[in-house]
Amino acid sequence: MLLNTPSDARRPDVDPVSREAASEAGLARITALAAGCLGMPTAWIALGTGRTRTIRGAFGFEDGTAAMRPCATAALVDAGGRRLGDLCVGARARKSRPRKSPVDAPCAGAPLDPVLAGRLDAFAGLVVDHLAREDRAATDGIARGLAGAAAYAFLAADTTGTITFVNRATEILFDYAPGTMVGQDVEIIIPPSFRKMHGERFAGFVARAPSRLVGRTIELTAQRRDGTTLPIEFCLSTWTEDGRVGIGAMMRDISEWRARDDQLLRMAHHDGLTGLANRARFAERLATVLAQGHSATVMLLDLDGFKEVNDSLGHATGDALLQSVAVRLPLCVGADVTVARMGGDEFAILLGPCGDPRVAAVTATRILDVFQATFQISGHTFHVGLSLGVAIGHGPETDPEALIADADLALYQAKRDGRRCFRLFEPAMRAAVIARRTLHDELSHALAAGELVLHYQPQVAFDTGRVVGAEALLRWQHPRRGLLLPAVFLSALEAHPMATGIGRWIIDEACRQAAQWRAAGLPPLRVAINLFAAQLLAGTLAEDVKRSLATYRLPPSTLELEVTERIALRADDAVLEPIRALHAHGVAVAFDDFGTGYASLSSLKRFPLTRLKIDRSFVRDVLTDRHDAEIIRAILGMAQSFGLEVIAEGIEGPDQEAILRAMGCHEGQGYLYGKAMAPQDLATLIRDRGAARPNTAVA
Repeated sequence: MLLNTPSDARRPDVDPVSREAASEAGLARITALAAGCLGMPTAWIALGTGRTRTIRGAFGFEDGTAAMRPCATAALVDAGGRRLGDLCVGARARKSRPRKSPVDAPCAGAPLDPVLAGRLDAFAGLVVDHLAREDRAATDGIARGLAGAAAYAFLAADTTGTITFVNRATEILFDYAPGTMVGQDVEIIIPPSFRKMHGERFAGFVARAPSRLVGRTIELTAQRRDGTTLPIEFCLSTWTEDGRVGIGAMMRDISEWRARDDQLLRMAHHDGLTGLANRARFAERLATVLAQGHSATVMLLDLDGFKEVNDSLGHATGDALLQSVAVRLPLCVGADVTVARMGGDEFAILLGPCGDPRVAAVTATRILDVFQATFQISGHTFHVGLSLGVAIGHGPETDPEALIADADLALYQAKRDGRRCFRLFEPAMRAAVIARRTLHDELSHALAAGELVLHYQPQVAFDTGRVVGAEALLRWQHPRRGLLLPAVFLSALEAHPMATGIGRWIIDEACRQAAQWRAAGLPPLRVAINLFAAQLLAGTLAEDVKRSLATYRLPPSTLELEVTERIALRADDAVLEPIRALHAHGVAVAFDDFGTGYASLSSLKRFPLTRLKIDRSFVRDVLTDRHDAEIIRAILGMAQSFGLEVIAEGIEGPDQEAILRAMGCHEGQGYLYGKAMAPQDLATLIRDRGAARPNTAVA
């Protein structure tokens, strides 16, 4: 952008055609003056140095003379020493007069004397100056056209800070009427709070030009005519023309960029569903507190039963519940406390600076109390419980991620301890997790290595003493620790991704063994199988059972599926559907450990049951505890009303069998008849009890 330009070139209303006509008129005046001063009838300007040259500003050819006969010429040389052409003066030549060339025809007059030759050179200098101004005007016109059409704002000022040029985009950007910015101080686009600093920097820039800012793109705040501000991108440039310094800037509005950046920053640090801080922001804030040498308390919270809400009522209701939790949770803590959603139904609270476990305990208790109140979501009432894990770190030596992991271990322990409580992290929790992870890794190889086996505990009919069934119980033949009972590994197995696959293997292996016993000539035997919750949630249970029965050509009555209270509590229609399908197919369904939980009675209505199993805790003291005896009588009466069979677990002595039989129970299972044993040992027991007298126990 040129700062110093002819006045007409600065005016946006000058037509390029008019500018060209004015230029030609100027050259015509110079040639006319040259011809008159030198006493020549003709004068012209021949631009170019080749055989073909362009004639400009010709004088003296009005009568139709076609030929040009130069008597004298003066070279046109610009400031850089480049030859542009010649200024010629000469006589006329008629059209009919033969000539060799319009340029090289001899002149009839005498050569110019030195004085006239000097005048011719002076006129040549005027032509060169005129052509230079013409070039500058053309360049200015191109620059002005580009500036006017550009989407970027262009502004030029002199060293006093006075605006000398703006394009239309600048006027639109800062909301000024056309032509009203030129002549004003450049500070009209600088917010008042920045003007002092701008004045100092501008003065320093002028004194020490060029500046480090030249050519660099920076962001700053500018001001519109009405006083409002906007962020702009700014690039400074300088130039020198006729010994004067010009200063220019190219600018554009970056408000949309800033808004987008702010949105991206918010998205990077906040959870989109709840508006709370997200995991990244929480970790960043925790790291800052610790790095400053403070203590920090991390609390992780998990909603109890949220998955069931999501699965049964849909994600929209689940999302609404999470949003309601996000509103209630910050009310439990101070305004300066960071509350975050870590993902799913897991939330986090950062108490910092704070390293007092008593403060953490008070805060956790308050949260648990507040969440006793119900949530009303989409016409549903929810009792949302929480489990909390707490971990405390001190200063820069604490790894933020490790502290979050410790809180997660404490949360896991709270869930294991019955939920709706909080636990403070202890180092022993980490050791327990390492042991569970080791167990998980070993379980991953156990099935493929053939280390998992089934043992069978006999189930006996009281009236005949014969073995009529067997419960398949999982054992782990560990290569180093020997034969492991389920109490050692069952909780880890139920949480293992392979639980569904191992459950499928148990069904298939039990069917295979039942078929083998039949092939060996043993009487038909009912085989009871305990189900994992993962098998029902996988949705393939019915297909898995039917496939194994078909593979080993067994009647459906061979199998009895045992359902625990844990499964009953999660029994929505999706869970019940495969059980109902198998029951309709002829597979028996038993409720295990009946009477020990509050879900048991409702399960009688919902589950397609065929048998109840009286829990061993009632059988153990049936001879000495009147309440246990009455509970057993109630269960037997209930079963009779529903048309269900009953089997009692945990029978260890003949007196227990006798009283149960007197109450109306018909089958039993326990150490009196045998512990869980290998398949071949059970086959021997079946043969022995078949030959023995009824009601005779086999040691």
